[in-house]
This record gives sequence, C-alpha cells and structure tokens, in this order.
Amino acid sequence: MPLTTPSTPAPRITYRAVLSSPHITRLLAGTLTGRLPNAMAPVAIILWATASGGGIALAGMLAAVYGLASSLAQPAMGRLMARHGQTAVHLLAALTNSSFLVALPAVGLHGGASLAVGIVIAAGLSTPALEVGLRALWPSVLPNPRMRHAALALDTGSQGLLYVVGPLLVAALTAAYEPSCALMVTAALGLIGTAVVALAPPSRRWHPAQRASAHAGSVRRLTSWGLVLLFAALAGVGFAIGAMNVWAVALAEQHGQSMLSGIIPAAFSTGSLLGGLVYGRRTWKGTTTSRLITGGAAFLAGWLPLLAVLGPGAATAAVIVPGAFLTVVVACAFLTTDTLAPAGRTSEAYAWLILSIGAGQAAGTALAGRLAEHHLASASLPAAGAAFALTVLLAGRPHLRRAGHLPGPAGSTARPHPEAASPDQQPNTASIPLT
Repeated sequence: MPLTTPSTPAPRITYRAVLSSPHITRLLAGTLTGRLPNAMAPVAIILWATASGGGIALAGMLAAVYGLASSLAQPAMGRLMARHGQTAVHLLAALTNSSFLVALPAVGLHGGASLAVGIVIAAGLSTPALEVGLRALWPSVLPNPRMRHAALALDTGSQGLLYVVGPLLVAALTAAYEPSCALMVTAALGLIGTAVVALAPPSRRWHPAQRASAHAGSVRRLTSWGLVLLFAALAGVGFAIGAMNVWAVALAEQHGQSMLSGIIPAAFSTGSLLGGLVYGRRTWKGTTTSRLITGGAAFLAGWLPLLAVLGPGAATAAVIVPGAFLTVVVACAFLTTDTLAPAGRTSEAYAWLILSIGAGQAAGTALAGRLAEHHLASASLPAAGAAFALTVLLAGRPHLRRAGHLPGPAGSTARPHPEAASPDQQPNTASIPLT
C-alpha cells in the first residue's frame, strides 16, 4: 500500500518577518515620508493662500489643481522610470517639487493668481511616483509571493496614516508658526523621504524590463479590456472616497461640529489600516479576481448605512467598514494589474491605476460639492460610486481571468516579474505556490 506524506501547511507570515527582511523597513518608511506632501500640500496651500489675502475660492482651486496635476503626472513618471530607472527620476522629481513648494510662499500672490497657479501646477506635475516605484520593487526585495502579499497589504493599509498625520502636522505648524513654514516642512519631508528610497540599493539596482530583454522585440501595448475595466472600476472607488470627504464637511456643518470634517476621514483611514493588517496576515482562499469582486461588494455594503442619514457618532463608526475593505480592493487591484500588464509596462500600469483613483476622487468631490445641501443625496454618493465599481468588476470578470491565478490556495502560479530586477538578480517565482 503506497505511503502518502501529509502536506505541511505553509508557515504563517508575520509582519515582523516582512519588516525584518532586508531593505523593507527603509523602503516603507521612506515612501510614507516622501508621500506626506500628497496629504500636506493641499492643506498647506489652502492655509497659505487664505492667510496671504486670497479668497477661499482661489485657495480651493489651487489645492484642487495641485492634486489633479499630481495624479496626471503619475503615468508619465512611470514611463520615465521604465526608460531611465528609478533613482534619477525620483531625485529629479523631488528636487523640482520641493523647489516649487518653497517658491510659492517666496513669490506669494504679488505676481498675481496666474503665477501662483503656474507654480502649483509645476509642483504637482513633478510629484515623485514613489508608490509606483515601491510596487515595482516588491518582487525583487521579497521573492516569496506570500511575503509580498503581506507587504502589499501593509503598504496599502498604512497609506491611510498619511491623511491623518499630514493635515494634523500642517495645522500644528501653521498654529505655531505660519503657513509658509508648513509649506517648507512639506517640501523638506518630500525630499528627505524620496532620497531615502531613491538611494536604497534595490532602487539603484532596479532595471526596466525592456533593457533586460531588448532582444525580445518591442514591448506590447499597455491597453487591454481587462485593464481598462479595472481602471474604470477604481475610478468608482475614488469617486466614493471623494464624495465621502465632502459629505463629512456637510455633516459637520449640519450638526455644528466642525471636527467631524476631520474625524470621519480619519475613521475611514483607520479602517483602511486595520483592514490591511488583517488582510495581510491571513491566507485567503479563492483567486485574486474573486477576492477583488468580494471586496468590492463589501465596500459597497459598507456605505449603505449612510442612506439612513446617520447622526455623527453612528456615521463615524459606519465609515470604518468601507475603509477596511478599501485595502482589499486596492491590494487585489495592484496584483491584477501586475498580471494583466505586459512585461516592461508594469510601472506605467500602476501609475494609471493611481490616476484612475485620483480622477474618480476629483469627480466625486466636485459632484458632492454641488449636492452638499441635499443631505440624502450627499450621503448616497459614496454608495453610488461603490455600486458603479462593483458593476464594472462583475461585467469585466471574463477579461480579468488572467489574474485569476494570482494568490490562490492550491499552488497556482503567476508569471515572473521581469520588470522588478536586473537579469542576474531576477528571482524565480514561477514555481512558488501562491497562498
């Protein structure tokens, strides 16, 4: 009678093991620090513009222009990294971004609103693509896919801290000194964090795939139905987030509690952090596509209680739930993008993913602003964005099948990540079971 050897369960992945891996703590800490301007700059610009005599309309426009320019720049930054590597692109972008942020209070509004708008646009367009770069580095610094899965969840979840710590830091600096000081600190943090990442060995060693495989022919086009539908769905996710921010302000005004405008987004970000910690520690059954759709359904369900027009306490507690599932959706979206994007275009695809969320967030903010006085309509917009995202994911499921074999429980495999490292350092992940 043949003997069978029982399968040994894979060892549990801990965040201590992930963070103790070479370069991981440096890359995560540097990226979070370097991305603080994403959360600090819009607030600092608003406070500086109003303190300098500009109206709230001009201040809001400057902040919106910065955020939009920053999002629009990401695909171009990803393409530049694919051609010239990460270090040079990151450092040049950070130096340019910091210089314009410092120049804004130095020039002031004396040159007119047009000059201020031009400076803000230039600062936004030169925002370093640190998130894109970090996602491209994961395969080279964490060859084990299960470790990479945990790191991705930790990275995604911890981003919520940026939008809690950043505005609070700006407010503290403005209260203690002045808004121009907050802008200078924002510029300094962005430059320091970017340098920490760009000068790290994994970033300096990273080579685009087309350099390593130039003999293989031209790089395939980026667009595919799977990616287009995925990015459209993520625009719906961003729409929900943007609408929530405005709804929080409207709720704060309705109840005369100004702190709600910050507490509700902070609760949402806290849920994102907690969701990332839980999601990354566990081994989940099913394919990446099924988890993406399940996460999208839970993200939608989390917004539905808002339709009851909740009071401040209940509303604050309610947004924790969609925040927790946001991490699941975004983490699975990055894994899906990694599978659907052609070799050599992964960084650029990541950038389009980020742009999709940012564009949706801008649309949600704009529409919610028009409906802010209608309480039920304002409260329903986040659910509308989430419903759109889930509908697109369900309709696009056949086009996402290529991503269906990323982390699964039964030893399914994924294609290698040729863009992640130079040829002599490329880890062989094709035969590692993904769980």
